[in-house]
Amino acid sequence: MSVNTIIIDDEQHARKLLEDYVSKVPGLNSLGSFKNPLDALDFIKENKVDIILLDIQMPQLSGLDLVKVIKSINCKIIFTTAYSEYALEGYNLDVTDYLLKPIRFERFLQAINKAVDQIKPAKVANTLAEVYLNIKADHKMYRIKAEEIIYIEGMKEYVRYHFSDKKLMALESLKNIESILPQNKFIRVHKSFIVNSDRVTTLDGNRLVVEGEYIPIGKSYKEIVVSKLFK
Repeated sequence: MSVNTIIIDDEQHARKLLEDYVSKVPGLNSLGSFKNPLDALDFIKENKVDIILLDIQMPQLSGLDLVKVIKSINCKIIFTTAYSEYALEGYNLDVTDYLLKPIRFERFLQAINKAVDQIKPAKVANTLAEVYLNIKADHKMYRIKAEEIIYIEGMKEYVRYHFSDKKLMALESLKNIESILPQNKFIRVHKSFIVNSDRVTTLDGNRLVVEGEYIPIGKSYKEIVVSKLFK
């Protein structure tokens, strides 16, 4: 599942921080970052946006007023502001979460996970068991259930699919594979590894045990992995 996100904030350093946070979360797709909320409003009307990271105090249009304008659009709002006094009004507008600046990544991730959980029922039409991948390997085309994959290993221009009874090597990028896998069941844990979360049994330092095999966790992925799998 790919979740489309935009950032609306008149402060450049705030936008850059949120852009960095968004880039660290697998399955979170940034569609854009806007200084002017009126430009963002035009974009929202023309594009499918799932989550809006929204500042409140902005010169052209406040975040509170923007929410009122787009209330008929089905998207989740996460306020990102330095002012706690708007919290009650924000929650009265049925926003998903209210983040106070400076925003820690752990708190940001908590809000994103909350929004994604609210989106999932409408966003995920198929269960994992219904998702199939067409894999071209060994001069053959395999039609494989996604749930049968234990983990996927990136090897430059190739990827290696690991199953309980076989391995398949295909000419494909790990990034492309990640975009089509069910995001609620597969997680990028390293620049070279994607694992089926249902097959993970143990966290051992900077490694995961997946069906008895040790898979490394990349330094930049550790917080996300722990948050999604072990909390």
